Amino acid sequence: MPYDVTRTTLQGMTHIPPPAEELRLLDWELWQLDARRAQLLARRAWLVATLHPNRQQQPPAAPPRPEATAPRVQNVLLLLGGILLTLAATAFTLVSWRHLGVTGRALVLAAVTTAVLAAPLPLLKRGLRSTAESVAGLGLALTMLDAYALHEVAFAGADGTRFAAASAALLAGLWAAYGFLPRTRELRLPLPAALAAAQLPLLLWTIAVDASWFTITAALLATAGSDTVVALRASARPVRLVALGGAYGLGGWSVMTAGWLCWTATGPSAAARAAALLLLAAALALGAAWQAPSEKQAKGLAAASGLLVVAAVGGALRPALPDAWTVPVHLACGVALLAATTAGRLPEAVRRGMAWASAAVQSLAVLWALPVVAVALLGPVGWAEQVWSGAPDSARDAVTVETPWPPDTATAPLVLAAVAGVLALAVRKASWRSRALDASLTLAWASALVLPATLQLPYTATLLIYGALTAALLLLRRPTATVLALVTSLSLTFLALASEPVTLATLASLTALFATAVRKPLPAAATLTYATALAVASGAALELRPEHTALLVLLVTAAAALLAAHVDEKTTTSVEVTGAVAGLIAVALAADEPPMLALVLALTGVIAAATALRPDRRAAGYVAAALFVLATWVRLASWDITTPEAYTLPVTVPALLIGALRRQRDPQTSSWTAYAPGLTATLVPSLFAVWAGQHGPRPLLLGTAALLITLLGARNHLQAPLLLGGSILTLDALHELAPYVVEMTTALPRWAPPALAGLLLLALGATYEQRIRDVRRVREVLGRMN
Repeated sequence: MPYDVTRTTLQGMTHIPPPAEELRLLDWELWQLDARRAQLLARRAWLVATLHPNRQQQPPAAPPRPEATAPRVQNVLLLLGGILLTLAATAFTLVSWRHLGVTGRALVLAAVTTAVLAAPLPLLKRGLRSTAESVAGLGLALTMLDAYALHEVAFAGADGTRFAAASAALLAGLWAAYGFLPRTRELRLPLPAALAAAQLPLLLWTIAVDASWFTITAALLATAGSDTVVALRASARPVRLVALGGAYGLGGWSVMTAGWLCWTATGPSAAARAAALLLLAAALALGAAWQAPSEKQAKGLAAASGLLVVAAVGGALRPALPDAWTVPVHLACGVALLAATTAGRLPEAVRRGMAWASAAVQSLAVLWALPVVAVALLGPVGWAEQVWSGAPDSARDAVTVETPWPPDTATAPLVLAAVAGVLALAVRKASWRSRALDASLTLAWASALVLPATLQLPYTATLLIYGALTAALLLLRRPTATVLALVTSLSLTFLALASEPVTLATLASLTALFATAVRKPLPAAATLTYATALAVASGAALELRPEHTALLVLLVTAAAALLAAHVDEKTTTSVEVTGAVAGLIAVALAADEPPMLALVLALTGVIAAATALRPDRRAAGYVAAALFVLATWVRLASWDITTPEAYTLPVTVPALLIGALRRQRDPQTSSWTAYAPGLTATLVPSLFAVWAGQHGPRPLLLGTAALLITLLGARNHLQAPLLLGGSILTLDALHELAPYVVEMTTALPRWAPPALAGLLLLALGATYEQRIRDVRRVREVLGRMN
């Protein structure tokens, strides 16, 4: 029933409903109106969708998301309120404080601070935790202002740093006590704030008394140790985070300061005090690692503890030792640290961390020795520019031709040998054993390599040591050892360049030495390489001309061809590549003398032809043929022969023979594959020579040869000879008839050529279909040919 009708009816009945009933009626009418409106809107939407099916309905706009949650808004408001109150209190303390008397000041201090610190209690009771935290923060800030005000009134003449240290200690105690009260334990701010204030007293006190760096570092370590204990014992996350920050921050600062003091110590006393500080830091780190909550943290702290122990012991002994022994002493401490991990009942994470620390110390020691190894290994390369200039006096002079020797490195061989021994003895895990042995072998090799130059042994003794080291490495029959043997032999070869007899003896010895393992790829290549170098050096010693030395080098190529037939496939590839390089060197040596170059190319072709006799190396026959052709061309050029047929016929004849043999073995082989390369090699250059203007018997001979080739192609039904011969014959005849055509063209009137062209086109047009049939017939005939 509508509301107005109901009201009119009720009024007519002289009965007015009470307000609550009237409100209910109004709500009911409005609800009906809303329901009817929703039905009408739904019907309208259906009608619109029916009439316009392609119209995209826009989805209703989503309500805007709130950019800040209610708790976040509350926290921001409380933070801003606390900041404003703190600023107001600060302004009051700095500006209005002086206008009050002593009594007034005391009352204001006591009243305001007490009130603010007491305010969180009822707030916590009402459940307003965030508000209580904000008010507590304001109270803690007021206590700092109280300390400042107390200094201005009662202790104005006191030293500021000492008063700050005492105030920090007092505030830390008061805030901690406030945080431990039964009613304020729920607050999260007082205890972290107390711990943060506790970071300052010892540091400020040492600065106030003008203490030494040792005392300041000790104070930092003591504070870091206290933070470590709190971090391990505290259960509240905010307290633990502050403690961790203080432990790592102050601990790192103190460690760096102690390390600097240890490194710059000029006497045993100062070094001992700095070492004591490092040992204290190591003890703190080890204790923290022992009780660390996670394995990763335990490993890191244990590794840091181990490194600090090594730095402490090594730093304490450093002033009493020469500079060259600084690294060995630290290395000895690192090795001892590794040995200590096997003793006692250490947790596994701590043991691994200590092992990491030892590995880091050993790695740094090896890095320190690497420059010495680089000089000993690469320094002899400088003799390449001073070949046979005279033997040096000592190994140090031999390896420092162009590179200075690093200072204070007399103990480098000892360091490398020690780390090699540790790797060989300490690593027992099966998955790491092989790699550890390879690394140990490499370090032992490096130690032996730098020993002669370190001890400044005589030059001859150095050569013997390097040779013996190469032989010993080859005997091990390990891939790593073989590579090291090759590297040592290269350094030995450069060292031997200082003297002619030494060079020849060394190259001969290395050739024989690597020949003992010639069935392996790397030693085989090294054997041939040193044999090639020996051949070149022998030629230079005998004062042979380069082209004559090339014949000695070819002996190496021949030896490589013989050796390749008696080793496995992997070694064969290495041998053949090295032999081919030796052949190229021989060709380069003979390049300035064409007759000798032709001989060298021919001999190289003989070697390639001999290689082609092996069933798996038939392709070398093509290389042999190419070398023979090159040898012939070089010889002809040395005789100043310019006739092209002299260069092309040596190619054509073997090419045609090879093509004939191939067609005999495989009759399905195309004539283009068998004969076209050989025929083209001579016919085309000769045709170019004819058209280049050369006269004489060449056009007649070329035409005769082309005619014979054409007839042979027609007789044997072969496409390639038929078409090639016919094309060459036509072009050759055109060249011969060209002068007459030119004369006839000049003798005819100018209208004659167009007229002849027109007649030709008419004839072609009239017999077009017949010409098409002729072309098809020719194509069918050629298609039936091979």
